[in-house]
This record gives sequence, structure tokens and C-alpha cells, in this order.
Amino acid sequence: MIVLSEKDIRSILTMETAIGVVADTMQAVSRGEATLPLRQIMPVGGPNMLGLMPGAMQTPGCFGVKLVCLFPENPAHGYSSHQGAMVLFETQHGAAVAMMNAGRLTAVRTAAASAVATRALAREDSSVLAIVGTGEQAEFHLEAMLAVRPIRAVRVVGRRPERAEAFVTLARGHHPDVAFEWSTDVRTAVDGADIVCTVTAASEPVLFGAWVAPGTHLNVVGASVPSKTEIDQDLVVGSALFADYRPSIFAQAGELIGAIEAGRIGREHVLAEIGEVLAGGHPGRTDAGQITLYRSLGIAAQDLACAHFCYEAARKRGLGVDAPLD
Repeated sequence: MIVLSEKDIRSILTMETAIGVVADTMQAVSRGEATLPLRQIMPVGGPNMLGLMPGAMQTPGCFGVKLVCLFPENPAHGYSSHQGAMVLFETQHGAAVAMMNAGRLTAVRTAAASAVATRALAREDSSVLAIVGTGEQAEFHLEAMLAVRPIRAVRVVGRRPERAEAFVTLARGHHPDVAFEWSTDVRTAVDGADIVCTVTAASEPVLFGAWVAPGTHLNVVGASVPSKTEIDQDLVVGSALFADYRPSIFAQAGELIGAIEAGRIGREHVLAEIGEVLAGGHPGRTDAGQITLYRSLGIAAQDLACAHFCYEAARKRGLGVDAPLD
């Protein structure tokens, strides 16, 4: 077995690479080529949670489990909000072949999944991006959106002015050709935006259907348990809704569950998995004025595929630390 650090993952798994890996993976998932038990979540004090995400894939042939802690306040102390380990097994004898940093892996694959959905669903001329949230996923989603659409202006919204301003100051240094602005007002920031990414730890809606203009594409990412919702039911009802994985969205997307229980929509409101769109089984966006919504819950197949890619690349490049278990 080899152990791969955050530094190793950073050197191997670029955003562009992850976007390609995740795009292939989501098609495999929609073809039924993965076994994906629902994520188990355990509270570990305050807003902090431990997640258990097992899974298996036919291509690449592997299985494994991610043990990941979500500590929302970590970035304020200089740590990633996601901490943990990904353990990868080979299929011939069931041996553990790699353990790797799960924080970087999760951050990159989550944003890459949004990029895959954006490339499939957002208008090709989308140039104005609004990011609601200023944490780690805001940083990675900025990189991901820039990779798939010609973004010229970015509006960043945060609850804390100092964090929003600091985020924009840093982003300007990395992307001098992009116009950045920050605020604490979500409604103003999303007005006229072509793409909106919500990447918050909010428990109650921060984005409402009445605020979103026709033609917008939404990546709703932050709420990963049914008790949390970043958007209201009106936005769910008024959007063309796409999932990463149907079993996950019906079990864990609180705003969708609420809208179904209220009788406002049925399960058929979820038009397709993003893998079905990529494979041509569903057209995705059908007109320029449609509001498209990608509800990202995150699935173990994304972790497995990215982990397997990192494992094979590390072996070829001689990265990692050997840690035999026998």
C-alpha cells in the first residue's frame, strides 16, 4: 500500500484532469456500472460531521471507502473544511493498495462535478458568475467555472464582509483578466448572473426563486443532508432539475424532499442524472431562457475514480510513501 499526502494529490489531480475523470465517471454511474450505498452521516459535536462513503466501480475496477470529516469552521483556523482519508482496494484479492488525503480529493472532485454539469447545461456564452459562500469550495468552484465557460465577471457573496473582501483580493491576484466584486447581499449578486454556485453551510435558504433570472444555470452544492437547504422550494419548482445520482437526491436533498412532500412536484421533476445528459440520453437545457439546476450531493464514484487516477499516476511517478500492511 502507498500513502499519498495532500501535496501528492495537489501535484497529480489538477482541475482539468478531474473534470475529465468525473465526466467519464458520471456516465458510468448512469449506466449502472457502480455500486453506491447512500452516504452515512454522524454528528460529532456542533456543526461538525463524520461521513462514511463506500462504493465500487466496474471501470476502473476498484472499490473503497472515504472517511471524511466536515468541520465548517476549519478555514478560519487555516485548515481545510474536509479532513479524512480515502482507502482504495484492488479487486483481485481485496488488498488495500492506497490511502490518501481525502480533503484535497473531495474539494477538487466536488468542483469538477459542478464544472461537468455547467459545461453540459449552462449557456455557452455565460460570462457572469455569482458565488454564494467564501469557503474552500468557493475557491475551487471559481477555478472550475473558469475552466468551462468564458467568465469575465465574478460576484462573491459572504456573510462576513472581511472574508468576502479577502477572497476577492486573493482572486484578483490569480485572475487579473477577470473583474471581481464582493458583497453581503445575495439578491444583488445573482441579479443578471449567468451562473450561480451556492457553496455555503447554510441550514435555511439563502437563494430564492424570485431572485433568479431566466437563462441562469445553478450549481447547488453546500447542503448535503436533508436538514439543510440553500434554496427555497420556488426555485426547485421553477427549474429544470438535474441530479448527480437519483437515489441520493431523493434521500438527501432537503429542498426537493420538502417540495415533493408539499405536493408541489413529483419525482419526475428530476429530469435526468447528469451522466444521462452527457451520454445523450437527455437533451439537458432546451432553450436559452430555461433555468437549469444541478443538485450536487457528491457520490463515492467520484472519489473512487479520482483516487484510482491518483494511485496509478503516483505509481508511475514514484510518489507516495510505501506502507505495507502485511
